[in-house]
Amino acid sequence: MTHLRCLYAGRDPARALAIADLRAMALRRLPGFVAEFLEGGAEDENTLAANLASFAQARFAPRVLTGPPPPSGIRLLGQDLPLPLVIAPTGFNALHWHEGDLALARAAARAGVPFTQSTVSNATIEQVAATGASHWFQLYAFRDRGASAALVERARQAGAGALVITVDAQLYGKRAWNTRLYRGEHALRWPAMLDAARHPRWMAQVWAKGMPGFANLYPFLPQGQSGLLPSARWVREAIDPALDWSILGWARQHWSGPLIVKGIGHPEDAARALAKGADGIVLSNHGGRQLDGALPALDLVAAVRDRLGDSPTVLVDGGVRRGVDLAIARARGADAVMTGRATLYGLAAAGEAGVGRALSILAEEYALAQGLIAGGPLWPPQGA
Repeated sequence: MTHLRCLYAGRDPARALAIADLRAMALRRLPGFVAEFLEGGAEDENTLAANLASFAQARFAPRVLTGPPPPSGIRLLGQDLPLPLVIAPTGFNALHWHEGDLALARAAARAGVPFTQSTVSNATIEQVAATGASHWFQLYAFRDRGASAALVERARQAGAGALVITVDAQLYGKRAWNTRLYRGEHALRWPAMLDAARHPRWMAQVWAKGMPGFANLYPFLPQGQSGLLPSARWVREAIDPALDWSILGWARQHWSGPLIVKGIGHPEDAARALAKGADGIVLSNHGGRQLDGALPALDLVAAVRDRLGDSPTVLVDGGVRRGVDLAIARARGADAVMTGRATLYGLAAAGEAGVGRALSILAEEYALAQGLIAGGPLWPPQGA
């Protein structure tokens, strides 16, 4: 009977029953070089796989006869959310779908969840703010602090609800499978270009409309380097490789709202981030794209809670593919998850409608998991 099992890979996002269906739809539509950027991780991709395995290995001991299921909504940083989820910051979103950042933001606005805009987004801060989404802005700290300050000020004026500083990307991870597709820094190899030509839907929807640039960085890019690949190289060189804890003091001088530090991978660093003025942290290994061998973020949550207590805001990312993963993260002690690839699969599959379908799948599965778990703990109990 297993020969009858296959994922849906057509064009109608309403027929997707799981994030895996949206992934299949996306990988059918995308050329290889874009799919590799979306899917790939660092080096041997052990951490990428471990992120998924950490959620897959979790087991609940559900309780029964407990009455009505608990509500799905939470309160996060003073905001009521319908489910414990924030869309993570991701770059090059317009490679997946034309104006991809705006499609993500509009779908997030309809679902009532925050959308975190990346420094290397392809839409401007002001364009994303105009969608009406709960808008968070992610910052890469550049050597030129003046450029970073200008971005933070624009986010403040646009009404961004939180500033998210990424601290685990001061060096660029070795993503060899992605690099093999390019001739140097500026051009795809011919096989990759020919493969792109065999994806006419993507060519018409993305390539023909002009390859996207980093809209918020145009004021800082050297003349002649505003193209996609040259500007990506500029970003890698502009990020401060000597980043230290003083960045949080700098951030507090320029930002008075909620401040979140993303990329924490050790309990002591979690405590230090809060001591230096952060309002919350994101436990993250950058989706397995930086250090291969880093712990899955989910595996850190219990130790971080032991170190910090119950009050500080703790989010976790990496490996979220099912609504039950939200329940697992909550049971471990996280307040919410950030997800990047799950919503990007929806974007690459069907644009805004695909993102909306991804969010609705996660919400439906989370509500079902909550009802079936009925407050039962992960098993074996933590500390056993």
